Amino acid sequence: MRTFDTIVIGVGGMGSATLWQLARPRQKVLGIERFDLGHGMGSSHGINRIIRLAYFEHPNYVPLLVRAYELWREAEQLTKEQLLFITGGIDAGTEDSRIVQGALTACREHNLSHEVLTARETTQRFPGYKLPDSYAVIYQPDAGFVASERAILAHASLAVSAGAEIHGREKVVAIEPVNGRVVVVTDQGRYEAGKVVVSAGSWISDLIPALRTNAVPERQVLGWFLPQSPDLFKPEVFPVSNILSQVGHFYQFPMWGIPGFKIGLYHHFNEKGHADQLSREPTPADEEALRKGIKHMFPDADGPTLRLAACLFTNTPDEHFVIDTLPGTPEIVVASPCSGHGFKFASVIGEVLADLVTLGKSKLDLSLFGMNRFEAPTG
Repeated sequence: MRTFDTIVIGVGGMGSATLWQLARPRQKVLGIERFDLGHGMGSSHGINRIIRLAYFEHPNYVPLLVRAYELWREAEQLTKEQLLFITGGIDAGTEDSRIVQGALTACREHNLSHEVLTARETTQRFPGYKLPDSYAVIYQPDAGFVASERAILAHASLAVSAGAEIHGREKVVAIEPVNGRVVVVTDQGRYEAGKVVVSAGSWISDLIPALRTNAVPERQVLGWFLPQSPDLFKPEVFPVSNILSQVGHFYQFPMWGIPGFKIGLYHHFNEKGHADQLSREPTPADEEALRKGIKHMFPDADGPTLRLAACLFTNTPDEHFVIDTLPGTPEIVVASPCSGHGFKFASVIGEVLADLVTLGKSKLDLSLFGMNRFEAPTG
């Protein structure tokens, strides 16, 4: 049985970054991925993911994001490949909506550069947007997107260059704590390590039963559509956005990578289940759900379909992450930055998890993310 300092289970967004951060100080590390490296079965494919500082979900995320931006830039410098693209970002909805008020709170609490715009002012500046007059807009100039598929491969390449070992197409079937160490059993062998990081995405509850009801996979569909006026949707004139609209909560990207406008709908059809049982095949109903958002807010993008792709969210009840050591088993570190807003944090979560492995703590505030918050109250 081969031994390692740390084993990382799941080499996606978080796992690849964690491998890099652990390998940098020359830990002997192994990453195990059940699919191909950079596969399309989970949550991180589909070209890119939004990154933003005006975090309406909770202002406590902002310090993590500040560090994430720094680490994305560092990875770019080391790989000589651009991973982070700044377009500016829009959070919009009715003035009293969670998105608008949450983004405004984060901006004010952390002194983030921002502007409050009307729908009409937004259209004048960014003509691809045709929002209803009743919507308020928070514009934050530092937002943009991370090239998610490239980023996973970049982190994995940096990890391998620093001495990490990665096994693709190898499924973990058991994690066995033994005398203060951990044995990882796969369909191809057994490995032992002092610590294990479980960052298995939508399969995490197969390995961490305590998360079975608190990390629930949900099917999503993304779409790329050829705009009738492509010049309105180029990165230099079309910011990324989150919009809580009358027809759903949509998120948008400019044309990049694929020659089309990209749109997604949060909690799509609320299709939940085991990750192996959720369909990866998009349907006409999926396309129509996305087109409702296009017709409502981006009529100039209502052109031919170029591509549809299914991916998975892994939702917690409060939609905050899980980043913690397993209660009663400190040798196992659990990471599920999920609920559809995790990838932008991958660079910093890699550093956080490496610190939990090597130091037992992080310098960043993880109080939102403890596993004990799911425990039923007693008494």
